[in-house]
Amino acid sequence: MNLRRRKRPSAEVHTSAMNDIMFFLFLFFLIASTITNPNVVKLLLPRSDSGQSISKKTITVSITKNLEYFVEKKPILVGELENNIKSYQINTQELTIVLYVDRTVAIENVVKVMDVANRLKIKLVLATEPKTIQ
Repeated sequence: MNLRRRKRPSAEVHTSAMNDIMFFLFLFFLIASTITNPNVVKLLLPRSDSGQSISKKTITVSITKNLEYFVEKKPILVGELENNIKSYQINTQELTIVLYVDRTVAIENVVKVMDVANRLKIKLVLATEPKTIQ
């Protein structure tokens, strides 16, 4: 019987590479988070051949497929739409509404927002996705 103590190798874990991996993951998520637009409600937009950018002061109005209205990602009722947009108009002279509407929403709901924009004499732009070439 061998009662002598054997010399066992010690186990070591090197974590220096872990710091590099964590740094690159942090950097990736930091860059990815700046690309997303937090002011937009997730919708399926209709497609368009021509698209233009808007450089003036804009606010976003969104209508979901469940007919929920949002102004700058804040849920509002249809009756409050005009007063809510009017509060944004006070701060700027040239205001443009970018209207995001789900493609399944009936046109009468779009016309409600267009009527509000016409009464307040605000430009309105309908947001679309670019068409893919097939």
